[in-house]
Amino acid sequence: MPGHRSFRSLRGVALTALLLAPAAQADFTALKRLQAEGAQVTASVYDLDNRSLVQTLNPAQRLAPASVTKLALAAAALDAWPADKAFQTRLLGAGAIQDGTLAGDLVLQSDGDATLDQPSLWLLVAQLRGAGINAVGGRLLVNPSYGPLACDNLDRCQALERSDTAYNVPLAGIGIDYGTWCTQIIAGVVGSEAQLRGCGTSRLPLPADGAIRTVAASGKNRVWVERVTVDGRDRLRVGGTIPAGTEQRVFRAMSSPAQGTGETLRQMLVEAGIRIGETVSIVYGPLPTSSRVLAQTEGLALREQLGRMLRYSNNYIADLLTLNLGAARLPQPPTQLGDAAKALAAFVASTREPASKGAPATAPALFSGSGLTPENELSADDLIGLLAHQYRDTRNFPAFYGALVVPRQAPFNFVRQGNDDWLDRVTLKTGTMNVPRSVCGIAGYLRKKNGGWMAFAVIVNGGPTRLQIPLQQAMDAARHDIQDVLARY
Repeated sequence: MPGHRSFRSLRGVALTALLLAPAAQADFTALKRLQAEGAQVTASVYDLDNRSLVQTLNPAQRLAPASVTKLALAAAALDAWPADKAFQTRLLGAGAIQDGTLAGDLVLQSDGDATLDQPSLWLLVAQLRGAGINAVGGRLLVNPSYGPLACDNLDRCQALERSDTAYNVPLAGIGIDYGTWCTQIIAGVVGSEAQLRGCGTSRLPLPADGAIRTVAASGKNRVWVERVTVDGRDRLRVGGTIPAGTEQRVFRAMSSPAQGTGETLRQMLVEAGIRIGETVSIVYGPLPTSSRVLAQTEGLALREQLGRMLRYSNNYIADLLTLNLGAARLPQPPTQLGDAAKALAAFVASTREPASKGAPATAPALFSGSGLTPENELSADDLIGLLAHQYRDTRNFPAFYGALVVPRQAPFNFVRQGNDDWLDRVTLKTGTMNVPRSVCGIAGYLRKKNGGWMAFAVIVNGGPTRLQIPLQQAMDAARHDIQDVLARY
């Protein structure tokens, strides 16, 4: 009886819909109240075990995600490279070696290692000495993996001239200590000037103007340091006081991480007894085929970089990985971060979850992997699709999941609040921003009481009538509603 079978089939569909309806229609009560007060919200909870929506609120609305963008970058990076991928940095010689002298240029070449640090440079210098080289007859050249790169946001553009912080580093295909000058300040005797030195060298690799005075041990630490760029060269301006018997490290953004890394390497070569000229130059593009590797080192494995990026929201790692991704996936090497992020946006679009029927068909607008770009946009649907894709990718899920943080162990206090369900059954990435409007985002995974899995995403933006939603208020609303889900599952 075809008609009878058809009736039973329709009845089964209706029954299934009825059973799913209460979960799918459950409220984000606290987030709805926040929305009524002027916030913009996109939110969703998705059951990964049976591929069904648990509850949603404007799931297709794309909002600024801030550092939650880093989830997309982590997933795209693991899709592009194995978790054990390490980016190399090399010293190449462009001439013959005779009687301990490299006749040609010495070239520092990078694959885009975001974790290059001073010990790594010293390792290169030691290998050079081990090869019997004690002088370089040619120039010291720095060969970034791509570039030159245009500055991509206001903070980084302003840092081309000066910076009194470490976060606004202009991007380059190579940089040491996340693209910063590291200065060690060592107090002297009371009344004398404190000593300034590099964190990995006995002398600063750049000039410094001013002085920091040593005061009594009971005195105030009022150290100030800024980096300025004059005629294309970085220099420090310092002042203030430091208590006797103390030391302090200060990091300031380089105006050109490629140039600054070369200057640091040159100082190390000099301190290691390797004679070399004073000029450091940047060269882009392929090197002569006659160049040969004299020394090499590699940075942290990708899985370790992702851990630092997600746990501590390291923007430098995020945007350098975005540039690396663009260089690997796009037809031409990137000349700015926004170009490289096209590969990231395309990856997000490829992970759309079928259950998220409201998701726009177009790729999201992404201009950075760090989320520092306020024009970035992601919806809860976009993030749920990404998280579901990673959950089912058995090759990459362990590294992806392992890079997230459990609230009880989070480095930021505003995450370490809530009940035991929130503190122990959630793994997440957070994102916050204040300009031009407030952003609070969280996304990640929930463990159900029966051991199953759910994915969740919540983004709260300031709205047209209320640009700023206090972080604590937005976070409290999101946590309240996620705790409500955990109580039921």
